[in-house]
Amino acid sequence: VQLVESGGDSVQAGGTLRLSCVGSGFRTEYNCMGWFRQSAGKEREGVAVIYTGDGTTYYADSVKGRFTISQDNAKNTIDLTMNSLKPDDTAMYFCAAANFGCPAPGYTLLRRWVKFWGQGTQVTVS
Repeated sequence: VQLVESGGDSVQAGGTLRLSCVGSGFRTEYNCMGWFRQSAGKEREGVAVIYTGDGTTYYADSVKGRFTISQDNAKNTIDLTMNSLKPDDTAMYFCAAANFGCPAPGYTLLRRWVKFWGQGTQVTVS
């Protein structure tokens, strides 16, 4: 199983970025997938998660209304569209996946369910 992220970049505050994650070695459909981020000196935190079986999404409060997670099962990808970016969004963003459904709400943004990680893509907002 391999997850490969792309789309990280340096942008100014208020800008937009779209991250993509391509999965290989497993089908993304009917699984839990998501995006986590980690900035210097901080724990890795959940940003947005999607159950690719029915499209149910979960977001961290800090990104609600600004970030959108989406799926394309035909391409085995999930994307994260990030609008109105803030300097606090600066971090390494990691794609995450499991080969089963998402845990109960309240646990989806915790890393304990994640079985596979991508290598990360850097987002810098200034």
